[in-house]
Amino acid sequence: MTPPAPLPEHSLTVAAVQAEPVPGDVAGNAATAARLVDRAADAGARIAVLPELFLPAYHPPTLAADPTGTDVAAAEDDRVDDARLDPLRRAAWDGGTTVVVGAAVRHPDGRRTISSLVFDPSGTVRSAYDKQHVWGGERELFDAGRRGATLLVGDWRLGLGICYDGCFPEHGRAAAADGAHGYLCPSGYLAGSEHRRDLYYAARALDNTMYVVFANAVGGADPWRFNGGAAVYDPEGRPLARGADAGEEVLVATLEPGALAATRAAHTMLADRLPDQGLPRTALRG
Repeated sequence: MTPPAPLPEHSLTVAAVQAEPVPGDVAGNAATAARLVDRAADAGARIAVLPELFLPAYHPPTLAADPTGTDVAAAEDDRVDDARLDPLRRAAWDGGTTVVVGAAVRHPDGRRTISSLVFDPSGTVRSAYDKQHVWGGERELFDAGRRGATLLVGDWRLGLGICYDGCFPEHGRAAAADGAHGYLCPSGYLAGSEHRRDLYYAARALDNTMYVVFANAVGGADPWRFNGGAAVYDPEGRPLARGADAGEEVLVATLEPGALAATRAAHTMLADRLPDQGLPRTALRG
């Protein structure tokens, strides 16, 4: 059995952002992100989550043609020092906001990853998590991440995932097993994927009785046109806030310890989970 994780004592207001970045324009997209983070902070959000690869834009032709211009460099301690990100750094500082935003990161050992940068309210920027499940043609451009990560904001533990990671129940469960109260997923879902977009992250919430914050890109030109639908899900998988399939939005919701506690008291999957998940198995002939 998984031991129960201590619950937070205080509520946490979060923002899930959907917006359209410009392919290859890291500085311009950082300025756009800063504007959206200002909106989130004005609405009371202490943490804002923006889409996958938002800083360079999720546009594989541009990411392939200009890796130097689209990547940011991480140091050995995972810190990122890039002047193009200064507007977003200032927005995090001014708003007292923790920002999670997608980037293409070049590591000291030469690896290139789809990553989440975390801007803390002091202005420090770190490459916090590298996407572990790379999808389709991403494998031609990026290396897979090697480990999970949990972000601490106040007394909340928030697991980090990126897009395709959320399609794997085990990924969200690993975050929950580490004590996560929520799961933050910058993503890039293409037009036509609305059913899966709306199913996966609600399921990860209910699977693990934790909040899920899902951010997604919008706009772009086919075949790289994205479908919005950013959302914050409660621990039973119900949307507290959901964006439209098009248009820029900053969706703000408050995560409540009482709702988390009540859901986990009523739905005890985390405590009741078997360590071997039904192994060994018996084969029956029909």
